[in-house]
Amino acid sequence: MTYFVTGGTGFLGRNLIDLLLKRKGTVYVLVRAGSRKKLEALKAERWERDAERVVAVAGDLSKKNLGVSAAEIEKLKGKISHFFHLAAIYDITNENQDAQIKANVDGTRHAVQLAQALAAKGFHHTSSIAAAGLYDGYWREDMFEEWQADDHPYYRTKHDSERIVREECRIPWRIYRPGIVIGHSQTGEIDKIDGPYFFFNLILQLRRAIPQWISLLGVEGGLLNIVPVDYVTAAMDHISHKPGLDGQAFHLTNPKHNRVGEVVNIFAKAAEAPQFSIRVDSRVFGFIPPGVRNMIAGLPPVRSIIDTVLGGYGIPRQALKYFNYPTKFDNRDTTKALKGSGIGCPPLGDYAGFIWDYWERHLNPELHRDRSLAGAVSGRVVVITGATSGIGLEAARKVAAAGAKTIICARKQEELDATQAELRAAGGDVHAYSVDVADTESCDRFIAAVLKDHGHVDVLVNNAGRSIRRSVNLSYDRFHDYERTMQVNYFGALRLIMGFLPSMSARKRGHIVNILSIGVQVNQPRFSAYVASKAALGAFSRCAGPEFHHRNISFTNIYMPLVRTPMIAPTKMYDNIPTLSPDDAANMIVKGIIEKPKRIATRLGTMGELMWAAAPDVTNILFNTTYRLFPDSAAARGEKGKEGEAPSTEAVALAALTQGLHW
Repeated sequence: MTYFVTGGTGFLGRNLIDLLLKRKGTVYVLVRAGSRKKLEALKAERWERDAERVVAVAGDLSKKNLGVSAAEIEKLKGKISHFFHLAAIYDITNENQDAQIKANVDGTRHAVQLAQALAAKGFHHTSSIAAAGLYDGYWREDMFEEWQADDHPYYRTKHDSERIVREECRIPWRIYRPGIVIGHSQTGEIDKIDGPYFFFNLILQLRRAIPQWISLLGVEGGLLNIVPVDYVTAAMDHISHKPGLDGQAFHLTNPKHNRVGEVVNIFAKAAEAPQFSIRVDSRVFGFIPPGVRNMIAGLPPVRSIIDTVLGGYGIPRQALKYFNYPTKFDNRDTTKALKGSGIGCPPLGDYAGFIWDYWERHLNPELHRDRSLAGAVSGRVVVITGATSGIGLEAARKVAAAGAKTIICARKQEELDATQAELRAAGGDVHAYSVDVADTESCDRFIAAVLKDHGHVDVLVNNAGRSIRRSVNLSYDRFHDYERTMQVNYFGALRLIMGFLPSMSARKRGHIVNILSIGVQVNQPRFSAYVASKAALGAFSRCAGPEFHHRNISFTNIYMPLVRTPMIAPTKMYDNIPTLSPDDAANMIVKGIIEKPKRIATRLGTMGELMWAAAPDVTNILFNTTYRLFPDSAAARGEKGKEGEAPSTEAVALAALTQGLHW
């Protein structure tokens, strides 16, 4: 037999051609000029043994007779046994009505014209279950006019293209309506993100953030009919060659309809992610009139919130249609036609693992994102305060090595000069500025100098800080401790943020990274001055973040655990307690710069937050016990030159178990 296929280089097309080549005969494939190389690549990689049986025919969907030349038509006339029309736009996210009409409606009309000009013995049109629109109830294979119209051009054009076949095609025809086509049930192969794949990034983020054994609350949603590509093409191949079935439509669908929540859970299980064990049926909101629901959803603030949340996970707004999809599809004629063939649609759960694995290995958007520090900062201006020692120095080393224009600042000029010389010797583009972040005027001079010399700042890392470990009981006459700590940790950092934000806002790009403390989460005794100042900076950033989201400016708060730096040296007790290294701490900053999360925290810090939220009285008693277990340092008691009281064995053991907390 001889075949003619449109859309042969597409996902459905190449899987169908795999099967047609198992039969005897030649397969003619319509190709645009831009797709010829793609077809040649498929012949070399996929159809190497039968490459000579796959023949390209130049054409264009937008032209009469698909743009096939008169000479080519004359050459093939009367030779085509089966004409398969698969070329179309299969994309619910594409709302370009003109493009959809041009490809799906006009393209089908031109395909019918060509099939008739070639005197093909049969025309096989690949439609979609979208031809039913949003029909509420069972949609049978013999139904067409009963469709429920929808404003999305994809649904309308799939229905209108079927009408052309039914009314204008003068040769025997058959129509195939596949469900939502996903990857191959044995290999998982697919070439685009669509349908349930929109939810895969959400599942991946849940897997990273939440243990698999935790049950989640979700939405049940509407019906989805999902089918693997190998079932669809095997059914098309078999039915197209079976006599006596002309003039019919066939639903290549799954007999079992799965609701959205069930589908998400099936793939969550395949991904080893937590599942939505409790799901609220979205139909409970059916008492709200559709007009009211649409009005609320159309309000600018609501649309903005929905788009922001969905956008964060790569889910297009159009995918929300699936949440209340009302149609079930009867496929009795298809089942009858496939009887005895051994062809059937496998349950989604049987092959979901293959689908997930292929997506994670090949289509996960994060695979194609440059997740290196160089990709985030190369050629960009990065300001790091407190950059001559500890965390700041290690961060500056990494940022400079990654190719950033690195602005380092600190109070002491000698240390700045030494650090600049070291980083420049290693090949970094480093610029040093002396600034005292506790001095407002010094901050203003620094901001003006940086903007004058470099024009803008892409990333600001507020690392400079002052820490005081002293109980409130020893601070009654030391109010200045709170003032100085607040001046450095909050007002100084805030002054820099306010100074660099205008240029970031004008350029619609910027990132502010604040080094906070695990103490903000855990509320440890003896750190009331330090934790309060860091908490203020964190609160400012959480409030300011939403104001600048639409300007592409991010705020990241890093709840840093205890790090062995010069800042903790006065507390000799820490000599006996395990701490984070400055390099490890700098890696947390690197992660923040690359990924731009709202917050970075350790599990220990998060557990502390949960303890205060779930059992505040118990937590208060627990920390009172630890307060009495760990002594004040000699410096905190004002006893200069004396050694502090050594921690007890119990204290050292507790500190080892809670590595990172500021006891």
